[in-house]
This record gives sequence, C-alpha cells and structure tokens, in this order.
Amino acid sequence: MNEKELQIKTKYACNRWFTFAILVLGAGTIFKLSSLKDAFYIPMQQYMGLNHTQIGMALSTYGMVQTVGLIFSIYLADRFSKKYMISFSLIGVGLVGIYLSTFPPYAGFLAAFAVLAIFGEVIYWPVLLKAVRLIATEKEQGRIFGFLEAGRGIVDTIVAFSALAIFSAMGESAQGLKAGILFFSAVVIVVGIISFFTVPHDEIKEVNESGEKIGKNAAAFQGMINAIKMKEIWVVAFTIFSVYCVYCGLTYFIPFLSDVYAMPATLVGAYGIINQYGLKMVGGPVGGFLADKVTKSTAKYIRAAFVVAAIAMTIIIFLPHESMSIYTGMSLTLGFGAIIFTMRAVFFAPMDEIKVPKEISGAAMSIGSLVGYFPSTFAYTLYGSMLDKSPGLSGYKMVFMTMVGFSILGFFISSYLVRVIKRKQAEDAR
Repeated sequence: MNEKELQIKTKYACNRWFTFAILVLGAGTIFKLSSLKDAFYIPMQQYMGLNHTQIGMALSTYGMVQTVGLIFSIYLADRFSKKYMISFSLIGVGLVGIYLSTFPPYAGFLAAFAVLAIFGEVIYWPVLLKAVRLIATEKEQGRIFGFLEAGRGIVDTIVAFSALAIFSAMGESAQGLKAGILFFSAVVIVVGIISFFTVPHDEIKEVNESGEKIGKNAAAFQGMINAIKMKEIWVVAFTIFSVYCVYCGLTYFIPFLSDVYAMPATLVGAYGIINQYGLKMVGGPVGGFLADKVTKSTAKYIRAAFVVAAIAMTIIIFLPHESMSIYTGMSLTLGFGAIIFTMRAVFFAPMDEIKVPKEISGAAMSIGSLVGYFPSTFAYTLYGSMLDKSPGLSGYKMVFMTMVGFSILGFFISSYLVRVIKRKQAEDAR
C-alpha cells in the first residue's frame, strides 16, 4: 500500500468513526424525553398534575403508536435518505420537548407521547440501526453494535445527570422541571443539526430486479416486499423477540431483592443505576468482542449465551435465598443481567450474517424492531400477574422459570438461525 492509499484509508476510517460518534450521541439523547419518568417521575406528578394512571396511559399510548408505526416503517426506512430521516426525527423530538415544557393539558401530553413515538421509534430507530450496520464491515458487526449500546449508556448517563443537576440547582421547582425538559430538548436539537451536516446520504436504488428504472416510491415498496418475503429476516426477528422476553424479566430483580432479601432503600438506587447503565456500558463491548473474536458469529454467540442464561437462571431458582446475604443476591442478579445485556447489545448484528441486501437494510431493521420489541406489549403484564397471583418467593420463581423457558425457546430459534447462515454461506461459496 503506497502513501496516498494509506492516507485515503486513514481519512475514511476517521470519517467513519466520527459519523459513528454522532450516531451514538443521537441514540443516547433522543429517548430522554419519552423516558422523562426515569429522572422526573415525582416532579411530573407534582408540577404537571399527572397521576400514576395518566403517566402509565402516556407510556401505553407510546407503545401502541410504536407497534403500529413500525409496520409503516418497513416502507419508510428505505424510502428517504438516512441523513434526512435521522436529523428530522432528532429535531422533531426536540420540538415536542419544547411543547412539553409548557406543561400542556393531559390531552396534549398524550398527543406529545404519540408524536415522540413516531419520531423516535418509527422514523429514527430502524434508520439508526441501518446506518450502524452500513458503517461497519462484515467482521465488525458485533463490535459496532456493542459500542453503540455502550456509547448510548455513557451519553444517557451524562445527559440524565446533567438535567437532574439543573433541576436541583433551580430549587427542585416547577421552573427546574421546565429547565430540565428544555435541556433535553436543546441537546437533541443540536445533535439533530450536527447530524444533518455529518451523516452521509443513502444511495437509493431506483431499478427493479430486472434492471428497469423505477421511481423511489416503487423502489421502496419493492424493497419492503422483498424484506417481508425474506424468511431469514424473520428468524433474526424472532431471535431478538426471545432475548427481549428474557430482558423484560430483569425489571423484577429489584422487587425480588426488596421482598426476599429485604434490600434497604439506600441500595435500591445504587443497584438500579448499575443494572440500567453499568451493565449496558460493560455488556455492549463484551458482547461485541465475544461475538466477533471468540465465536466469530453473532448468531453463534447468542445461541451460546441462551444456554448460559438458562443454566444460570435454573441455578438461581434452586438456591436457598432466605439464608443468603443481600450482596450475594445482588451479585447473582447483576451477573445474570450482564449475560442478557451482552445479547441485547448485538441482537441486530445477525442481519449482516444473513446477507440482507444493503438497499433493504432499513426495512429489515423495521421488521426486527416490530417483532423483536413486541414482548414489551405483554411480557410485563405476564410477569406482573404471576407475582400478584403468587406473592413472595414462589411468584418470583415462576417468573424466573418463565425466563428459562424463553431462553430455551431462544436457543432453538438461534440454532435454526445458525443453520440458515451456514446454508447461505455454502450457497455463496459455490
């Protein structure tokens, strides 16, 4: 390689990682407003006049719009350039945040969350995943998605604590809450503007399978149909589905430690931060490294992790929790959570292993998101009903056994995915 070629390669690598850094900034800020409850649940009740049911209804509205909207995203994600989709959605979320800072009436609050779902989940998220997939080589897929998850955790933490600091500095008042919301809004708008000038355009393919020139609408529609008909995408989607079913169960580790181990209130906050942010930051790079360097296949890594998760949770179920220390319980649950976070960080990476054509990457990610995140519509209700029907340790064991069941289901689906990938590799080698 001569000096000029080396300079070109170095410049490309720098541009690529700079673009990735901007994508991480967006991914770490765009959901702060839709997750306002995480930092400001009590202030929202005090100063926005919302009760538990109203906040819950807003989150349910968000979830329903997300589920329906992702169906349309299968078409939209490849219809427009990612430069416009990413910057438009980020700025749109920021503008909705400015509206929320006015403390609108409840109907307006619900409408705002519906629009946040459209911008964040329908327009932004599948296109972000598409952009991340396209920015890395085939051998870097696990690491790039792992770094995305870790980067999100870091940005998420910094932005959230900055908003809390603003709220605290303004006397934890209504004006402080407004300032915190406006801070979230300003950050996401600035990242949206930067994204417009840094994220590259897509090359939208305007020819059909016969090589005939067609319009962008027809090309996007044809891409959507091709993605829907590609069964390998659905196998990846249901692999994600299985991981997410287990992931939803992690929510119940906090009440488990509180009810069974009598975890003090002072430890609840520390455990929650480690569980939500710490594991995300560690699990992302670890999962990516193991997938790329050890198993050399994200699908194989996920399959192996399902086995480890099922065995680990089975052991946890049969341990004598009543006689164990709180720190042992915390270590066990955090260890299990770390396994799931390594899977969650890379579960979209197999889209590259199944050779999804680049021009339908957006549609593929939309299908993966639609099916993969669907457990959020029923898993929490399922697990919660188990705890209500069987209070105490017996209820938690039912939840944990269900998580083992989903892990076993995931093992079989991911095993089939590995076979599908091997078959495609054999076909390509002919």
